[in-house]
Order: sequence, then C-alpha cells, then structure tokens
Amino acid sequence: MTMSPSTPSTPSEAAGPAPGAAGSAPGAVPPIASGKDERVAPATLVHRLLVRPELGSLIGAVLVMCFFSIVADGFFTASGAATWLDDSATLGIMAVAVALLMIGGEFDLSAGVMTASTALITAMLATRAGWSVWPALAVSLVFALAVGALNGWLVVRTGLPSFIITLGTFLALQGLNLGVTRHVTNSVQVSGMRSTDGYESAGRFFASTMAVAGTEIQVSVLWWLLLAALATWVLARTRFGNWIYSVGGAPVSARNVGVPVDRTKIVLFMTTAGAAWLVGSINILRYTSVQANQGIGLEFQYIIAAVIGGCLLTGGYGSAIGAAVGALIFGMARQGIVYAKWNSDWFQLFLGVMLLAAVLVNNSFRRRAERSRR
Repeated sequence: MTMSPSTPSTPSEAAGPAPGAAGSAPGAVPPIASGKDERVAPATLVHRLLVRPELGSLIGAVLVMCFFSIVADGFFTASGAATWLDDSATLGIMAVAVALLMIGGEFDLSAGVMTASTALITAMLATRAGWSVWPALAVSLVFALAVGALNGWLVVRTGLPSFIITLGTFLALQGLNLGVTRHVTNSVQVSGMRSTDGYESAGRFFASTMAVAGTEIQVSVLWWLLLAALATWVLARTRFGNWIYSVGGAPVSARNVGVPVDRTKIVLFMTTAGAAWLVGSINILRYTSVQANQGIGLEFQYIIAAVIGGCLLTGGYGSAIGAAVGALIFGMARQGIVYAKWNSDWFQLFLGVMLLAAVLVNNSFRRRAERSRR
C-alpha cells in the first residue's frame, strides 16, 4: 500500500506542536520531537537484576549469613569466616566447572571420584615410584584431561545421556582406585607425601595459607575466586561463552548456525576433569594422604551447589558467579550448624530445603528473563 503524501510519517508529525508550547509563535517551525520508542528504552537496574540467574543465590547467601550470625557465636568473625570460606573453596572450584557443563546441557557424575583418582596417581608416583611431585602432578593432569575428553567424545558420538556415560566412568574409576591402591599398598590409603621431592614448592602453590587482615586463609580460596572470575569472563565476554549457552539451550539451532557443538561439549567435560585434578592436588598436598574411596558422593554436592546458584537441569541458563555463591551457602550452612552446636543431621534438612527453594526461584527468574526477551 502506498502512503499518501499527506499521511504523517512519524508519531511526532501526527501529534503536531503542543498547544501553548513555550517559545512558539504563529508560523514558526515546531521543534522536532525526539521520537524515542518506549519499547527500546534501556532496562532499569531492578529489571536487569531480576533476570540475572545468580540473584536468588545472592539473596539466599545474605539470609544464611544473617541467620547464623544471630544464632551462632563466632560465626561472623575473622576466624569464623576463614573456616566457612575454607569449607566452600574446593566445593566452589568444582561447582564453577560443573556449572559451565550444566549450562552446556550436560552432567558429569564422575567428577567426585576423579578428585580421588588424580590425587592417588600423584601420591603413588611420588611416594612409590620416587618421582618428584611436579612430574607426578603433570601425569595426573594428563590422565584427568584424557578421561574428560573420553567422556565428552562418548556423549557426542553415541548420543546417550551424559548421566549414563559418566555414571559408567564413575563406577570404573571407583573400581580402579580401590583395585590399584590395594594392589600397590596392600591398603586403601596412600600417604607419605610430606617426605617426597618437590613437596614444599608444590605445597606452597596449591595448599599454603596467606594472611588477610591478620587471619590465615587457605590459598584454595584464592583458586576458587580466580576460577569463578575467569569462568564469568568466559561466559560474558568470549565467543566460547556464547557457544556454551547455545549448545545447552538450543543445540540443533546452534549447529545450524555453525557452532562447533561437539567440540564445545568435549572441552566442557575436560574443564570439569581439570577442575577435579586441581581439587585432588590441593587435597593431597594439604593432607599428605588420600583414601581410595575418597570423593564418592561429592558429585551430587557439586550439582546441588550449581543448582542453588541458578543453573537449570535443562541447560542453557546459569552463571559461574551463582555456582560460586551456591558453594558459599553450602559452606556457611555446614559450618554454621557446627558453630551453633546443632546436630549435623540438620544440615541434610537444610540442604534439601535450599535445593527445592532454589529450583522454584530459578524457574521463576528464568520465565521472567524469557518474557523480557520477547
């Protein structure tokens, strides 16, 4: 349809000059209106916060901190904070990596056992084979990345759910840990790391403490914060971060526009395995011994922390900051119950309530975010 020359082409022309406008005179040309469309107006700060996946976990962290500060003496002190930050750190490292994988639409049930597998490899090579700690750490890292790559490759090649693939890896690693450790040491424990070559330098790097405002903080807390910041930057500022959201939210569409879906998933599995190596290295160098059955069941804690932090089980939604805060809630609750002198069984109740609340809140925020993009 052809527009008539007399038809106003913009809303401002249709409206005409305002009656009695200041400075207007008969025959004067009316000022041109800005023509801004309210539909493209910048979102308010409140609106931007409401669509953030980590908002629920941040609110939860504040509430948990306030609650235990009231009911538990010593919780909100420098030494108390050092305790619950230490409890949260290794969980937070894994929660951040697991969150990336969950945003990419996958799970890794072998992550907990992998922390023990890498620690066992490092300990056996250092204490039984006489290796320096640094080469032993390098071999355990290669092992972890290889298992992660295998998990990812099997998922993308077979099309089977990652839950099934990594459950098989979980069982295989558990059996390998127990069988090899018992065969080499005639027990289920490897110890003696403190006397190995390279222990001091590796220990300073992975398991030392640092003084912050007169309080000793474990260096694992620094690793946790650095990885959370790096993962946040990757998700928000890089092409790979866009790929992670794409393969988790709409893998078919992502593949159609050229996103390397298979390669992205494999890298995410390798990232989770690499984080498990870091946690295993921190543990073996801090405690100087490792049990063959260590890490079993921790994979669910990692997933729970990521879900509390805003990740959806369906993929395509979540944040690294939220997962880090979810781990913080986990650590504050566990240590807060100790400071309050309650029975530790209450922690399971608290964890279940937090998980259910997080799922409901996350779904609500996700729907709000989806409406805002329409």
